[in-house]
Amino acid sequence: MPEPLRPEATHVFPVRVYYEDTDAGGVVYHANYLRFAERARSEMLRALGIPHTRMLRDDGLAWTVSRCEVDFVRPARLDDALEVHSRLLEIGGASLWAEQIVRRDKNDCARLKLRLACIDGAGRPARLPESVRGALARDKSSVRKRA
Repeated sequence: MPEPLRPEATHVFPVRVYYEDTDAGGVVYHANYLRFAERARSEMLRALGIPHTRMLRDDGLAWTVSRCEVDFVRPARLDDALEVHSRLLEIGGASLWAEQIVRRDKNDCARLKLRLACIDGAGRPARLPESVRGALARDKSSVRKRA
């Protein structure tokens, strides 16, 4: 496992739990943690200067989740104020690993480890463009790179 990133290399995205996110008991339905994480990753990429629309428009490329591991630690409930902490772990030639932790009051609710693959318009793996790689590795001392 790579070394932990410095705090400034972690993106934090606030999420409020709404009724539509919960089951009949007011507990967040398990699949909605993936939705929270997706929104947080999109905002992290936007903050790095590589929003999805730019990758599609300029490079004809997109991200797809090729692997996802989730540990459900404790339930989040209706009206909870959550934070999704996202950080890059590793950058490869055509993919990256990210960690996302959904927290409530500094307590982990769910921990996700994801592999995101870069794909072209036909759905085939594609190498990360240098502009994207540069934006992702902006803090080169914090992210382990793979060839």
